[in-house]
Amino acid sequence: MSVLFANVTALTMDPARPVVENAFVAVEGTKIVSVGTVRPEGTFDRVVEGKGKVLMPGLVNCHTHVPMTLMRGYGGGHDLQHWLHDYIFPAEARLDDRAVAAGAALGLAEMIASGTTCIVDMYMHTGTIAQEILKAGISANLSCGGVYFGAPEDFSPDKCNDCRNQQELTEQWHGAGEGQILVDASIHAEYTSNPPLWQWMADYAAQHNLGMQMHISETQLEHESCLEKYGKTPIALLDQYGVWERGGTAAHCVWVTDEDMALMAQKHITAVHNPVSNLKLGSGVARVPQLLKAGVNVTLGTDGVSSNNNCDLFEEIKLAAILHKGVQHDPMAVTAREALAMATVNGAAATGRDTGVIAPGKMADLILVDFTASNLTPCHDVEENLVYAARGSNVEMNMARGQVIYEKGEFFTLDLERIRYEVEHYALPKIFPQD
Repeated sequence: MSVLFANVTALTMDPARPVVENAFVAVEGTKIVSVGTVRPEGTFDRVVEGKGKVLMPGLVNCHTHVPMTLMRGYGGGHDLQHWLHDYIFPAEARLDDRAVAAGAALGLAEMIASGTTCIVDMYMHTGTIAQEILKAGISANLSCGGVYFGAPEDFSPDKCNDCRNQQELTEQWHGAGEGQILVDASIHAEYTSNPPLWQWMADYAAQHNLGMQMHISETQLEHESCLEKYGKTPIALLDQYGVWERGGTAAHCVWVTDEDMALMAQKHITAVHNPVSNLKLGSGVARVPQLLKAGVNVTLGTDGVSSNNNCDLFEEIKLAAILHKGVQHDPMAVTAREALAMATVNGAAATGRDTGVIAPGKMADLILVDFTASNLTPCHDVEENLVYAARGSNVEMNMARGQVIYEKGEFFTLDLERIRYEVEHYALPKIFPQD
């Protein structure tokens, strides 16, 4: 299908031409074919009139646990360890494929309506999530979050559930949907595993050319316990086992050191900033300005809804921009453009996808934001409005991989009524049974 966006203000994220007024952006199939201020010749299957609208790259949510929408607000008021062990892990133990499918579909609906076109997700029942991703139409880098609590000397990939999960996930889903789904190798965290799993997962990633996902230095306790046990920070420790040889996404990075940052830049490890989740759990504030100065690719994530409590990446963009200004006492600590880059072009780099920029040849992951809304009027600066005033509810259209999957409140790939029924009548009773 061919689509022409006409007379839009295009936020391209191309440094050479960041904002193009009265732009024409043409899409053919899954790709952007032209961007300019003159209407391209030829006919189009659809022309979208863009006066009063801003067209920008779709948002990339680089750290999610999408089925955790089922636990929205559950166990609030606790630090990470108590929250996980006393609330989340017991609830997750009751999940099955059907409940995970319902939670994943609900989370995807929320993300799509607020402008997300690609996610990086780590969760169990990963094949079920992959099925929901294919239906929804967005792109995803999926992982199972490898865990191993056994004695190191007893480790065997044949007996480790998450080694088998990794193998099955890769064989069944890597490259599915013509690249819509990519599979990453993953280690949940240093504190939920030990060296034999790290080595196996690093070797597996190298053998299969996979990316890597991991939680890193989310809390002070996690970071300092690793130092006490191994004499190294989590980033440095995992590097010793080859985990970062192909780069990867390190979620949180709240407590990484200056030396860690240098290693991250050297190894092309992306830091995924999750400001809302980190603040809600009292984990701290990642030193994003320092990460940027060190040359680290920084992206944004919402984390799980259970510690956020929503999937609106515009909220993360705003918080990423304002939080560090206050912490650093510097109004330029993170600029509006840097915050937007974290949610678009930086996320594309982290996921290995040719998107995040409005330019010919790029994947047509595009969102249309209604700048006639009262909270976006007047507009003196497009980037300032998007960062400090926009909300996910201002997204009017979501085009993922050249397909319009959402427009003006209507989902074209998801059945929201069925999803709500499954959540209310199956998933919630399943994981929160009444006494």
